[in-house]
Amino acid sequence: MLIVLALVAFLLGAGLTIQAGINASLRTTLGHPVHATVASFAVGLVAVLAFALVTGVGRPPAEAFARTPWWLYVGGIIGAIYVGGSVVLAPKLGAAVLVSLLIAGQLTAALIVDPYGALGFPQAPATPARLAGVALLIVGVILVRRG
Repeated sequence: MLIVLALVAFLLGAGLTIQAGINASLRTTLGHPVHATVASFAVGLVAVLAFALVTGVGRPPAEAFARTPWWLYVGGIIGAIYVGGSVVLAPKLGAAVLVSLLIAGQLTAALIVDPYGALGFPQAPATPARLAGVALLIVGVILVRRG
């Protein structure tokens, strides 16, 4: 089962690279990064709503929204910043540099939240091996950039 989950995660990562390229091209045709970001989110919203309709997921009860802490909705803002930032950065940095920097940023943040089990992640210590892995990834970013 772990192999299947790892493969899905790998494919999701590949999808982010493809998404950045598509959204950067969308920016070119629509003329502005904000327009590309809005279009990307609008299509994504339609896709998620269609999935919910087809699978019969339905909507959560209204009181669930009322009792949800405000900061749990910040993920949507982060997603918008990610897509908008990728739209701007992809043509300037190229896919390899952009994605390597994104991964380095993700792993650095993971090493900050994991030891505390923050944001719902399972608790995992920042071991010397994990720190070395992130350091090697940062070296990898430099090599990708110089290559």
